[in-house]
Amino acid sequence: MLDIKFIRENPDLIKEAAIKKNLVFDVAKLLDVDKERVALMTEIEGMRAKQNSVSTEIAKAQDASKRSGLIYDMKLVKEEMQNKEEKLTEVMNRWRELMLAVPNIPDITVPVGASDKENIEVRTWGEPRRFTFEPKSHIDLMLMHDLVDFDRGVKVAGFRGYFLKNEAAKLSMAIWQFVMDELTLKGFTPMIVPSLVRREAFMGTGYLPQGEEDLYKTQDGNYLSGTAEVGTMGYFMGEILKKSELPKKMLSFNTCYRREAGSHGKDTRGLYRVHEFNKVEQVILCEASHEESVRLHEELTLNAEMLLQALNLPYRVVLNCGGDLGLGQVKKYDIEAWIPSEKKYGETHSSSYFHDFQARRLNIRYRDEAGKLHFVHSLNNTALATPRLLISILENYQREDGSIDIPDALKKYMGKEKIDGA
Repeated sequence: MLDIKFIRENPDLIKEAAIKKNLVFDVAKLLDVDKERVALMTEIEGMRAKQNSVSTEIAKAQDASKRSGLIYDMKLVKEEMQNKEEKLTEVMNRWRELMLAVPNIPDITVPVGASDKENIEVRTWGEPRRFTFEPKSHIDLMLMHDLVDFDRGVKVAGFRGYFLKNEAAKLSMAIWQFVMDELTLKGFTPMIVPSLVRREAFMGTGYLPQGEEDLYKTQDGNYLSGTAEVGTMGYFMGEILKKSELPKKMLSFNTCYRREAGSHGKDTRGLYRVHEFNKVEQVILCEASHEESVRLHEELTLNAEMLLQALNLPYRVVLNCGGDLGLGQVKKYDIEAWIPSEKKYGETHSSSYFHDFQARRLNIRYRDEAGKLHFVHSLNNTALATPRLLISILENYQREDGSIDIPDALKKYMGKEKIDGA
């Protein structure tokens, strides 16, 4: 959510943001509703002031007929004020609905484009491995070593369901522990956060109301989160922090759920696009400074790259175009790891910053040295997600005989050198 004062003063920026993000938003309609809201609030405030003034007169009035006249006049004022308040309630509902749809302003460096096909490659790391044999897909490798059961996964969980088994289960846990160990050394506080989260936290982080179709909803009106970002940001909602506490760096783990609405027919085989997965997320709250947000955004991204480099997985970083940004994102990078069987990169991480967009919705503030309150800025980044990352690990580390080497960084967690059925 943006400051209404900023919107009033910069309507053209809002129009340009909506165009760049390929969103439909009528800022003129919002401003009309806002004028109506302010006018009604002013009228009601004037009526309340008049009520208070006349109430004092009534208390002081000695003449009964004068007192009766004043009471009758106030009855009319009260009725009119009730009508105005009912109207204000209706206008406020429209105003809030429109305010929740206002897009955040993309950074000037964000390229124009309609979809992820127009994202721009920023850099690459590592050389994709040149195989002397035709590399197997992660599906074939996992079935060969009894690492996954898709048939029973569908039987138990439905479409895109799966069971991870044996070394695949251990490898997933090894990845989680590896990430926790590496990033807690960089000052991140490890957390295990709820997957079942109240609606307020989804509204605050910007996943609702626009993204409702991609969320699983429970009978009591809560939702299953698709990222630990939601629960982590909700942890601080309604709170006032000290500036000396910033930046706050959290490393949050949870099980994630996404309906993958709109992805019918895409990546239906294997572990790339599933409904249930596990993820470690970097989340940062910092002071209200664009420069600080930019600095920390690069830091988060480099943290994720450091982890991939430690696993010796070739990857590339792309800068997301406007059409591939969410409502609240100012700027976003995707990191894509190399998938040998497909001879292409596949997204494994995303890294975003929001300025105070989420903090305004969640009312997360800090008090500076002078005692003034500011909304914090927020950032988040996928540290590592499973089972998707298993695809690149298994395929890049396979041997011609079908065995799979364990990355050096994970050997101490796995207690073995390779996966070979032995």
